[in-house]
Amino acid sequence: MRFLTLAAAALAVALPVTAAEAPAKVTVEMANFSYTPADLHLHAGHSVTIHFVNAGSGGHDFTAEEFFAAATMDAANRAHVGGAKGRVSLGKGESADVTLVPKAGTYKVHCSHFMHSTMGMTGKIIVD
Repeated sequence: MRFLTLAAAALAVALPVTAAEAPAKVTVEMANFSYTPADLHLHAGHSVTIHFVNAGSGGHDFTAEEFFAAATMDAANRAHVGGAKGRVSLGKGESADVTLVPKAGTYKVHCSHFMHSTMGMTGKIIVD
């Protein structure tokens, strides 16, 4: 009986994810002193992949410490957000994906590079 339980568990892990189970995907573009969209709307408890793209002429980041700290994600995705730093940092032309399950709330976002938030590189994440 134990063998059947282990075999069933192994089979479940090996099965591909269907389209219905795949996380939603949203794109956040970082440009010179802006995010598009500036306000990101997500659904609490629903898995989402955020695709970050740096279209700016230099480095930018997406810093949302409270948002990333509250979200559920695996270790690999936690590493993408710098662990406790809660930041996705990208050089010019780079992109990265972070898959997580957000927690309800409203969270502030900013670029931590010198003067970028002062120049308008801010936003918020609204999770309903």
